[in-house]
Order: sequence, then C-alpha cells, then structure tokens
Amino acid sequence: MKNLTRKYISEIAGTFILVFFGCGTAMATNANVVATSLAFGLSIIIAGYSVSQSSGCHLNPAVSFAMLVDGKMKLRDFIGYTVSQIAGSFIATIILALLVKCGGFSNLFGMEKNHIKDYSFGANGFGNLNFFGALIAEIVLTFVFITVVLSVTKSKDMSVRKNAPVFIGIALTFVHLVGINLTGTSVNPARSIAPAFFAIANTGGASIAQLWVFIIAPLAGAFFAVASNSFFNQNN
Repeated sequence: MKNLTRKYISEIAGTFILVFFGCGTAMATNANVVATSLAFGLSIIIAGYSVSQSSGCHLNPAVSFAMLVDGKMKLRDFIGYTVSQIAGSFIATIILALLVKCGGFSNLFGMEKNHIKDYSFGANGFGNLNFFGALIAEIVLTFVFITVVLSVTKSKDMSVRKNAPVFIGIALTFVHLVGINLTGTSVNPARSIAPAFFAIANTGGASIAQLWVFIIAPLAGAFFAVASNSFFNQNN
C-alpha cells in the first residue's frame, strides 16, 4: 500500500511539473512553438529523473492506457494513475490561475492581462480544423508519441531504458513542433482537462465542448500504438 501511494504521489508531482511548465510557458510566450515544445519535452525529462521514478513517469492517461492494453498494468492501477495525473494537472492549473490573479502574467505582449478570462491556460482547441481534422491530428500525434514510449521502455538495451525520459522528452518535443499550430497538442487527456475548465471564460465554453476529442483521440492513438508495436515485435 505504501509503494502504491508513493506511485500515485509521483504521478501527481510529475504531471504537475509537466502542466505547470508546459502550459505556463505557453501562457508566457503566447504559445511560441519552439519555446512551448521545449518546455513540454524538458518537463518530461525533469520529472522522469526527479519525482516520478517510482511510478514509471507516465504523467499521461494515454501512456497508462497503453500499458493497460499491453498487459503491463492492472485496471485498478490504471484508474489510480489517471486520477493522480488529472489531480496533478488541476493543481498546476490552479497555481497558474493564482499567479494570474497576482499579476504574474500581466503586461505580456504589450497588453494588460490581469484576469483569468484573458487566458486560455494552454487549453487545446480545434484551431482551423473541424472536429474530424482535430481527431485525426491527435490520433496521429499520440500514435507517434506512444510508439516511442513503448519502444524505449521495452528495449532490450539497458542504456536505452535507463535514459527513457530523455527519448520520451524528445518525442514529446517533436510532436509539439507540428501539433501546436493544429490543436495546441494534447496527446495527454490529463494535460487537457484542467486547462479546459479554466479556459471556459476565454473560449466561450468551446474548450469544454471540444474537450472530448482530447480525451478520446489520445486513447485511440495509444491503442493503435500498442497494436502496431505488438505486430512488429511479435517474433521477439
């Protein structure tokens, strides 16, 4: 029970780091593609080597779902990890909101922005895509990301597994580089849920109305990644 609690707390702390620095950078840089991509990627690396070693550094229900489908995780643990990840996301977003209320993000981009309603908190959206385009984009982005996760965590090379957070962080940076201007890049339901609630005023409710895509698509992408990984490695 003690080990299980430590794993859940690790997932809360790791997801907090991911959302706080990833979404915080998006808020501070007006979603600059390179800066935001690096922030999400580096956050994975930092979390993986600091607070999330005991849990495996999932920080993402799509990663946990992939482990569940792949038979590496029990349903009870999947639920516990997912709840912990969403909790970490909410804690991070609450602190970002408090910083907004304290004027921490004011005077950005030559504008006075002192209210929560002035920020989207890094929430995902369809952008110029329709729902089908956003769905396809997120499935593909997640497929690529989870494929890397599975490949490095199941590698027979110990050095690859030891440095898994680095490879996973690079992969997350990679998918953000193309995805930010499409959907903002979710590939992670927990990362999307909390910002969507805090962005309701800024988006006129669209962040909540569109949230289902950023829950369903990453899970679908994870499923396809597991199926693909199993097919190409069935003789190993």
